[in-house]
Amino acid sequence: MRSIRPITPSFLLACLLLPASLARPEGRQQDLLKVSVPVGHPGGVLVVSQSSEPKTLNPVVAVDQPSRDVIRRMTADLVHINRATQKTEPALARSWKSNREGSQFTVELRRGLRFSDGAPFTADDVVFSFQVYLDEKVHSPQRDLLLAGGKPMRVEKLGPYTVKFSFVAPYAPAERVFDSLAILPRHLLEQGYKAGKINQVWNLTTSAEKIAGLGPFRLKQVLPGEKLVLERNPYYWKTDSQGQILPYLNELIFLTVPSRDAQVVRFRAGETQIITQVSAENYSALLADQQTGRYKLYDAGPGLEYNFLVFNLNDDVKGRLPAIAQKQTWFRDQRFREAVSLAIDRAAIVRMVYQGRGVALATPVSPGDKLWFDSDIPIPEYSPEKARKLLQAAGFSWNSSGALTDSSGQPVDFSILVNSGNVQRSQMATLIQEDLKKIGINVHVAGLEFRSATDRVLNSHDYEVALMGLGRGDADPTPDMSVLSSDGDIHLWNMGEKTPATPWEAEIDRLMRKQQVTPNYAERKKLFDRVQAILAEQQPMIFLASPNILTAARDGLENVRPAIMDNYILWNADELFWHTPAGKH
Repeated sequence: MRSIRPITPSFLLACLLLPASLARPEGRQQDLLKVSVPVGHPGGVLVVSQSSEPKTLNPVVAVDQPSRDVIRRMTADLVHINRATQKTEPALARSWKSNREGSQFTVELRRGLRFSDGAPFTADDVVFSFQVYLDEKVHSPQRDLLLAGGKPMRVEKLGPYTVKFSFVAPYAPAERVFDSLAILPRHLLEQGYKAGKINQVWNLTTSAEKIAGLGPFRLKQVLPGEKLVLERNPYYWKTDSQGQILPYLNELIFLTVPSRDAQVVRFRAGETQIITQVSAENYSALLADQQTGRYKLYDAGPGLEYNFLVFNLNDDVKGRLPAIAQKQTWFRDQRFREAVSLAIDRAAIVRMVYQGRGVALATPVSPGDKLWFDSDIPIPEYSPEKARKLLQAAGFSWNSSGALTDSSGQPVDFSILVNSGNVQRSQMATLIQEDLKKIGINVHVAGLEFRSATDRVLNSHDYEVALMGLGRGDADPTPDMSVLSSDGDIHLWNMGEKTPATPWEAEIDRLMRKQQVTPNYAERKKLFDRVQAILAEQQPMIFLASPNILTAARDGLENVRPAIMDNYILWNADELFWHTPAGKH
């Protein structure tokens, strides 16, 4: 159990004299942001389930969804993308302006704000934060977002509340890249950074008083494997239209509930009040009981999540993992990858796994991303016959028992690594196993707990093929840099490449860098369309399907506005409130 901040006599007195919504130290000098939302009641607790506990509370290195869901409730960014409108809006930056070329941005910060531990927020924290994100030695996944023309932005403090960001060329994503880049407290993290240990700070054993952010909530308690509790940040910088300090909720609790079926059981029992992502099967089951169950279901349509198979093309397995290195001979052949893709029935995945509430994919971009989806790239057809012809042209054949063999007579088989706690992906893996059996490939499904599976893909590279899902952080292409660029920190099929391993990867690198510095949307779209076409042709990742964004919330929870961008239902957690005062729902 983590320690809870001690209540000092002066703080206790302030709480007794002021309403909870106004118990705010030194609030009168703060430059607060007033938001236009239905005015709510302060108080109450909201409980939400997560499939696993966070791996870290460190915004610099977090890549898993449970970690990000918690971190983003505790931190804030300079410029925020409103998940409902998908447009940018002021956050910690009260205003910003750019030069004519779009290569420099001068940001004016809100004055008088404080971190959740009471320490003042200034330009020094902003400069420090971007110093950390840009440091190549840190290997932060956010670094790719801050490069233009392959070179990092420059950050300069112009005053205590003024910061200038400069790029070597016009930067098309402009202010959108600042979204979800958490501003870090220099007073807490600078020492660890200088010691080269910034990647190790803020784990689940760190005491609550050593973690601070600028978000609506702050850490209160962690019970490992069970739950994580956030409490209202008394220094938060947003108010509603009547001047009431947000957030409304007193506590936000994340329960670790590994299976989605168990999440539904606990939701129905009233132990949790939100399901951030409902499976299609559970959605159908809940739909029949929506009225009597006293909850609401939401279908926001295809989101930005994409599920895929990724082949292990990592160079570092040679000599270290010889069995995997041997199978890489198959994986490196584009014809083999394409044959596997043709043998997978994506329509069946959408029908059986998502019960029709999803879409098949040819690229990582779903039709839910209306600005960047390329409708000219066809969904790969399901054709075992064409798959067989491709394999035969690549030198494969079939033995007397119908098993596929390579040119040396070695039977073709591989394992698909999948997170055992994700029922939908486990179902996908089983369907793919059956599909590939039809062309003579023997597939083993290897289910591992989420953290172990992620470690194998990102760190040890001890896997053959993995079935995974990623969520595009924005409708804009730039967040995809970390996955698609050969030197990206989540370049899954070959992690840690120093230079592009293939000509087509080099072309993707060039196109992704160019789209970053191309201001015109139509020109940018042509560039990104070409990236999608290369991915559809080369298929280092076989894109499968994207689910509709399905969520659920108990009756009485107000200001619920599900969106297709992460986090689908908690993105405006600071605005959520219970219809009855003090959360007596």
